[in-house]
Amino acid sequence: MGSEGENVRLDHEQPERITKPKRNKYALACAGLASMTSILLGYDIGVMSGAVIFIKDNLHINDTKIEILAGSINVFSLIGSAFAGRTSDWIGRRYTIIFAAAIFFLGAIIMGLAPNYAFLMAGRVVAGIGIGYAIMIAPVYTTELAPASCRGFLTTFPEIFINVGILLGYVSNYAFARLPEHLNWRLMLGVGVVPSMLLAVGVLAMPESPRWLVMQGKLGAAKKVLLKISDSSNEAQLRISEIKLAAEIPDDTDDEIVHVPKRHHGEGVWKELLLHPTPVVRRILIVVVGIHFFQQCSGIDAVVLYSPRVFEKAGIKEKNQLLGATIAVGLIKTAAILVATFLLDRVGRRPLLLTSVGGMIVTLCGLGFGLTMIAHTDEKLVWAIVLCIATILLFVSFFSFGLGPIPWVYTSEILPLRLRAQGASIAAVVNRLLSGVIGMTFLSMYKAITIQGVFFLFAGTCSLAFLFFFFFLPETMGQTLEDMSDLFAKKTAIPLRPQNKAASETNRSVELANGDPST
Repeated sequence: MGSEGENVRLDHEQPERITKPKRNKYALACAGLASMTSILLGYDIGVMSGAVIFIKDNLHINDTKIEILAGSINVFSLIGSAFAGRTSDWIGRRYTIIFAAAIFFLGAIIMGLAPNYAFLMAGRVVAGIGIGYAIMIAPVYTTELAPASCRGFLTTFPEIFINVGILLGYVSNYAFARLPEHLNWRLMLGVGVVPSMLLAVGVLAMPESPRWLVMQGKLGAAKKVLLKISDSSNEAQLRISEIKLAAEIPDDTDDEIVHVPKRHHGEGVWKELLLHPTPVVRRILIVVVGIHFFQQCSGIDAVVLYSPRVFEKAGIKEKNQLLGATIAVGLIKTAAILVATFLLDRVGRRPLLLTSVGGMIVTLCGLGFGLTMIAHTDEKLVWAIVLCIATILLFVSFFSFGLGPIPWVYTSEILPLRLRAQGASIAAVVNRLLSGVIGMTFLSMYKAITIQGVFFLFAGTCSLAFLFFFFFLPETMGQTLEDMSDLFAKKTAIPLRPQNKAASETNRSVELANGDPST
């Protein structure tokens, strides 16, 4: 009995002795640089929310043209997203990032120099294509670079930089607002060339994705990259074995260059995804489309893109006060996504996602109630104004620590290697199309059913999202990318408790870091 009791104590004490290996700084830096592509999208969203105030007065355009101007870039980004998967399979993830930055650079110049509405829309088309490339490739590259133990942490980087970009856009609005009307909005839009230039230069110091290199048969180059981004040589060896297995390359093959089937260059993938999917692939595709559908139909882009208009309806009238209030939105969103960054690999995807959506339902109902009270009285209801401002800030914070970053993390995690680039393109197309629809119809919708009616509608959509996530999304924390198909092959959508998987992954990472290859 004494011996058994001693063994039990030792079993309980063992986890306390285990320390996680330090996160690889090189992988962290590469993920950060790649994710900076998302600044392009964030900056455009943030800066346009304030720039349209001055564009409307300077170019004398109506609300319909404002809707098209603000929301259409998401539709134009579909062009980039549609070709990004094939492009990244062809020229590599790294050069696709540079290509995205170059296209956005050109679009920002056209918008900054636009003499009229037609030229401004032309700039939106070009910049939108660049954004479409950027939002697809950043999470794919980051996911393929990151080890499983900190994949959630690293894969939130694109969403972090989207929020940083939004905040920079809001700050740009406030900084240039006092300049002459014909100049301020052009500077707001033209400054977008700066992050694209810095990004294109920074990407040159990054390695190519090891998974893409294996898909091209470049095993030697992939091993060199994995040795740099892994915590130990044993972990690098395990990762290369898993990638070779997913790419259908024999594990005992160690040549520098090997032959791979044609489909690993991108051929035949669309047929496997859309025309003849297996039950597992079909379920993964439904989840990918569903999670991005509900992310955009939650109304987040309506709040972020038209935040000055929403604050105006809530009772704030001065332009400087409106732009100052939007900076508060940007700060709250950025702070909340930083919280998500440190929780994803500790708490899990499902708990954060369900908490996020639950909070959004409550805050959207509160915002709708506050706007209803303001709309039905001629008096200045200070408590209602405070309620509207508070619920807007809480809404964006709930979104940013769950429904904001997790769809991109989840999408890049669950798609099989051979389908990942094109599958991520489908996700980006769904995401941007719905974002464009919301952006181009929000003003018309609130004129038709009142602004409070629109937010109650968004609350109903979030309620459906909660049910979808609860019943269809299994926990992926701690799973390797190559194990996702097995996870989705299970009949039940309710996962194992995430902390159990996280613990096993922690032990596995420690054993690898300590040089135990038996795992």
